Amino acid sequence: MATRRQGREWALQMLFQADMNPGLELDMAIPKFWRQQWTCRMEEASDQGLEPEAESAKPVEDRVAPLNIRLFAEKIVRGVLGHLPEIDAKLRSFTENWPLHRMGSVERNVLRLAFFELLYCPDVPPPVILNEAIDLAKYFSSADAGRFVNGVLDRLNKELHGPR
Repeated sequence: MATRRQGREWALQMLFQADMNPGLELDMAIPKFWRQQWTCRMEEASDQGLEPEAESAKPVEDRVAPLNIRLFAEKIVRGVLGHLPEIDAKLRSFTENWPLHRMGSVERNVLRLAFFELLYCPDVPPPVILNEAIDLAKYFSSADAGRFVNGVLDRLNKELHGPR
């Protein structure tokens, strides 16, 4: 069962693709992403000697993840890319001695994702956003990336919500 955590992982992967492929047409890239996820799932099942899931009339996207999780992931991706100039400007102000182009792509996109949620998703508690972002950075990059992301996000969170 896919969770919002999985949705954030997928959003990060889509943001990474968009970052590595400037000019990517999002309305074409998102369905392609879901098809790739389905293909990977089927290959993993086959490698483990499991029978691939029976084909159904459902679209591939529905076989990868529930609609609410897909919409959550896509909301993040569209939100980050729709607010990218504002998010990057804010991010630059918190990383003055570390330009965006010098950051690892994973760290840069984890921070973009978390900045979007902190700035534009008041329904998500800030501690959840910080914890998820730190975990994503550690999982997709390194423990050092988790510490870096934690430091930057802690500063933004304190600016937005005051010291706790």
